[in-house]
Amino acid sequence: MSPQPTVLVLGGVGFVGRNFVAYLVENNLAAEIRVIDKVLPQTAYLNKRFQAAFEKVEFMQGNLSNTASVEKCFTRADGSSFDYVVNFAAETKFSQPEEIYEDRIYRLSINCAKEAVKRNAKVFVQISTGDIYESTGTASKEDSKTKPWNQMAQYKLKVDNELQNMEGLNLIILRPAVIYGTGATGGLTPRLICGRVYQHLKKKMEFLWTKDLRINTVHVDDVSRAVWHSANWYVSNDKQGTPVIFNLADDNDTDQEAINTHIRAIFGIETGFQGTIVSQMVKLDMSGATEEINEMHLAPWSDILKAYNIKTSPLTPYLDQELLYNNAVSLDGTKICTATGFTYEHPKLTTESLREIITDFQDLGIWPRD
Repeated sequence: MSPQPTVLVLGGVGFVGRNFVAYLVENNLAAEIRVIDKVLPQTAYLNKRFQAAFEKVEFMQGNLSNTASVEKCFTRADGSSFDYVVNFAAETKFSQPEEIYEDRIYRLSINCAKEAVKRNAKVFVQISTGDIYESTGTASKEDSKTKPWNQMAQYKLKVDNELQNMEGLNLIILRPAVIYGTGATGGLTPRLICGRVYQHLKKKMEFLWTKDLRINTVHVDDVSRAVWHSANWYVSNDKQGTPVIFNLADDNDTDQEAINTHIRAIFGIETGFQGTIVSQMVKLDMSGATEEINEMHLAPWSDILKAYNIKTSPLTPYLDQELLYNNAVSLDGTKICTATGFTYEHPKLTTESLREIITDFQDLGIWPRD
C-alpha cells in the first residue's frame, strides 16, 4: 500500500475548504494536512465538527497574493514539498472593484500554481465555477462555449485558461454548480433567509423571472469527495502534465421552483415568480430594483435577529445585482463519473439538506431558533 499523501489546502477556512478539511481528517486520508487562509479559524464561525477537525491540522495564516508568503506556505517543516495542493482560495463577494478580483483570484491562483510547478506537486486542484459557461437552454459540458456572466467568473476563466497552458503543472480544474451544505453563507442560503423574512412578514415570496430558471446544485460533501477522488485518480493513472477539467453538478437539474418547493415546506409560506414581462421591466432599472428588494428584506431580518437577541450574524438576505439577472446555472456533471468512477452521494436537493444548513446556524447562535 502506497504511503498517504501530504496535502496543502489553500483557502481552507472558507465554506468549501472547511468541509474538505473535515472530510480528510474524519476519514484519515492524509499523512499531513496544512491549511492556509487569511482568515483565522477562531473568527470564522466554525461549528464543533469543523473546530475538531482544525485541531488536528496545521494552520498558517497567509496572504497568497504575495509570492514570499506563498513560498513560506508551501514549505514543509523538513523543507520538502506537499504532494497534493488544493486551491479553494478566492474572493467570493460579488460587485467588487476589478483590482480585487485581479489580486485575489487571478494573481493569487497564478502565484500558487507557479509554486506548485517549482515544487513538483503531484497534483494541483483548482476550484473554478460553473458560472463561466454561456447561459443557454442546455446543460453545459466541459467543452461548451464560455461566456462568464459575472466578474468573478471572468477572472476564474482567465485563471483556468492560463493554468492549462502552464508548463509542468499537474492540473485538475473543477467547475461546480451552486454549492450548498453546512456552513454555506452564499448560494441558496440568502433565499432561505428571504424565506424566513417572508414568514415573519406573513407575505408571499416572489422571485424574478420564471419557475424553470436553472440553478443547478451540488452538495458540499460531494465537492469534497470529488476533489479527493479526482486527485487520487489523476496521480494513480499517471496523468502528469495533462490538464483535466470536470464539472460538478448533481442530477437534480435544480430550478427556481424546486428551491421554492423546499422553502415552502420549511417556512410554510406561499411562493411565486414575477414572470418574464415584469422581470424585463425591472431589468430596465436593475440598480434601483436591487436596492428596493434589499431594503424590503434587510430591515425585517434585522428586526428578527433583534427579537431573538442575536447581536451579530454573518448571515444576510442581501442579493447582489449580478445575481438578479436571467442567468441560468446549468451543468452536465456526469463526465467525472464516466471518466473516473466517481458517484454523487447527494444526487437530489432535499428539504432536509436545507434544514441542516439552518439547524447548524441555529447551533452557532446566528439564526433565530423558533
